[in-house]
Amino acid sequence: MVILSLLLVVALVAGCGPNEAPKPSESVQPTQTPTGLAAAEITVQVEKDWLAYYEAAAKRITDANPDVKIKFQEIGSFDHIGILDETDASNPDVADLFALPADRLTGLAGKDLLGAIDAKKIAGRLGGWSDFDAGLGGLLNLDGEYLAFPFNIETLIVFANEKNAKAEGIDLDKPVELGSIKNPAHILLPVFDAWFGVALTNSADIALLKQEGDGFVADLTADWGDLEAGKKAAITELYDYWKLNYDNNTTLFDDGAGWGYISDKFTDGETGVLRIGGPWETNDMKSQTDDGANLGIYPIGQIKVAGKPLRHWQGGWGLAINPRIEEDKAKVELAEAMIGEIVNPQYAVDLFKATGKILENVAVDAYEASDLNEIDKKVIAAVIESFEISPGRPLFQEFGPVWDTWKNAVLSWNSVVPGTVEAAYGELKASFDAMMADLK
Repeated sequence: MVILSLLLVVALVAGCGPNEAPKPSESVQPTQTPTGLAAAEITVQVEKDWLAYYEAAAKRITDANPDVKIKFQEIGSFDHIGILDETDASNPDVADLFALPADRLTGLAGKDLLGAIDAKKIAGRLGGWSDFDAGLGGLLNLDGEYLAFPFNIETLIVFANEKNAKAEGIDLDKPVELGSIKNPAHILLPVFDAWFGVALTNSADIALLKQEGDGFVADLTADWGDLEAGKKAAITELYDYWKLNYDNNTTLFDDGAGWGYISDKFTDGETGVLRIGGPWETNDMKSQTDDGANLGIYPIGQIKVAGKPLRHWQGGWGLAINPRIEEDKAKVELAEAMIGEIVNPQYAVDLFKATGKILENVAVDAYEASDLNEIDKKVIAAVIESFEISPGRPLFQEFGPVWDTWKNAVLSWNSVVPGTVEAAYGELKASFDAMMADLK
């Protein structure tokens, strides 16, 4: 813990703004900074690149409330969560307010490491939601308590190499059907990895694991004959896609070599055309497409499976408070005020510039009207559209075994070499049967 403590750079800055303060967007309804806050002091975790933006947000609060203080702990979000998870909420090296990815919510909540916040009050002040609980807000609610406030939205989108598409005769003016390609590189889909594979299963509403009553069920434990037609069609296209790669001796369905194959094929002058990825991968995609000159960016539905658009998950990050301040009303109100200023819709563009984070409650028009570059605007538009059509990400801890269960089953096809889709499905079913037996 001494070493961990030394890793924390504590910036005792309260109200010192960056050299150039963020400018509020004129296309977003103004949001009033809370006033009348009682004297209180909180610490806020912040990543190095976020600091100037956070300082400006804090300054708006301290200017309007001279009796409050906001100090910063400069540390990476995952490092900070690691310290919290390995110790406890009373650790002084853990901030009062911090960021966390949504998938860490249930694990931390299970250890009583997250405090409840009045998310509806914050959302009401900020505005922009037609149904707060229908998106990320609902995912961050456990047992009737909001344990984080939406920081940003995340989901997968489609990247295209337009130069390769032209050379390969692929029309990008309309969605491309997975089952229609003749060259396996035309769609580079790492379906062996469940994080990407769920885009295919979600397109057919295949539940790899879902809660039902007091237990869990998985669609892939059904007999092949009992599967719904749409689910069969998606699995059939998955099998045909594997077969196309197998017959062409590609290394796509290889956990070790698959990613290198995708990267190589997507490069200018190769035959790769479409791939899926997160907005955080944009710079990598630009490096393969003449610094983005040949880069196309589309919503995830640009790729279809059995006639249905791919759909990933509604995921993202949240802003949470340390439960040690729950009984101190003044500190909680200050933390909630800071949350609101960090994600103040008026500063959505500057938030994106500082952190790459996209706000759920800001319309794409506000980003389009900004001074962001065209690639960033396209990425934001694609993320928002893809997020809206996707289901919520499963956050329950029991989902953990799904990752390896799916991967091992799909990768087994290379060694088993199933001659039919029904035989291939048998490998999936056997793996999921075993996983469900372990859950009971």
